[in-house]
This record gives sequence, structure tokens and C-alpha cells, in this order.
Amino acid sequence: MATHEEVVDYLSNLTPPDLDALLKALEGQWGVKVGAAVAPGPGPGADKAKDAEPEQTEFTVVLKSSGASKINVIKVVREVTGLGLKDAKDLVDGAPKDVKAGVNKTEADDIAKKLKDAGAEVQLK
Repeated sequence: MATHEEVVDYLSNLTPPDLDALLKALEGQWGVKVGAAVAPGPGPGADKAKDAEPEQTEFTVVLKSSGASKINVIKVVREVTGLGLKDAKDLVDGAPKDVKAGVNKTEADDIAKKLKDAGAEVQLK
């Protein structure tokens, strides 16, 4: 059997919708009327719900423009994508275009830095 502290800890971690559902279930089970489950505005669980949002793990590096040093940008695009010269040139000429999608934060930052150093304008999504 759970201690009072365990019950309080469990209830403290419920989101407002979960707490509301629990109170409705208790009303039905015990035949009692419970007051408003959640006060208007963010409650104590709001911070926990916000923290529970998954952190972005996959990024897309987008070439917005090649800038003044188009040749250097093409070289970097070839290096990071493995594309041939014509395909890399077409990608750079067709900006804005995705250079690489589904990469982790570290790789995305590395690619963005290389492209920026080559003179390109880059965005991470």
C-alpha cells in the first residue's frame, strides 16, 4: 500500500487534464461532488508539462543563399553531401534548398558553420 507521501507525489506529477479525469472518476466511484479540478491559467503542473515536450533531435540544414563566394559554397556542399559537381551547383543555384536533413544538432551546427565560413546564408530547421 502506498504511503501518503507517495500518493501526494503521484498526484503532484499529474497534468491538469489527467487530474481532472481522476477527479471525475472519483466522483463516479464514490458519489461525491468535487470542486473545480483546475483553476484558470497555468497551474503547478504547467511547468512540468512544458518541460515534458520532446527536445528536437533531428535538424535540416537549409541553404538560403550562396552569398558572394558561390564556388566555395559549392565545394562545401559537395563535401557534406557527397554530391557531384553538377548536382552541388544545381543545389546552390536553386537556393533556398535543403542541404542535409535528419542530422543531429552537432552535425547540423558543423555543416552550418562550414557553409557560413564559405560565405553562404544558412538556416537550421
